[in-house]
Amino acid sequence: MTDELSTPPSATDAGPGSGTASRDIADVPSVEIISTAALHLLSAAAVNLGLAEDLPEHKDLDEARSLIDALAGLLDAAAPSLGHHHAAPLRDGLRSLQLAFKEASSIPDEPGSGPGEKYTGAVYPATR
Repeated sequence: MTDELSTPPSATDAGPGSGTASRDIADVPSVEIISTAALHLLSAAAVNLGLAEDLPEHKDLDEARSLIDALAGLLDAAAPSLGHHHAAPLRDGLRSLQLAFKEASSIPDEPGSGPGEKYTGAVYPATR
């Protein structure tokens, strides 16, 4: 029986092909990485708001709030890098999530205090 200590693998000894992943990610433009991260946050927030078709009964507004805050912060920080073409649909998705959160919440937040609103300003439903 040996008493070897288990150490986590490092990037240098991760195994065959480990350098390939680093080279592959180096070839991906930052706008794609940022957009992908934003889409993951959008999707996770939607699920936690009960908007997923396969989990409509699932609601966790605390989790949704955190995810919406993170998405708003990411989009705010990355806006200059994304440009209007990439940022506009992500901002639309963020606004939709913020409105869905307001609708799902039984206790309304003060204007400007809802999830992500410290980055976007107060969000109100469109008036007809």
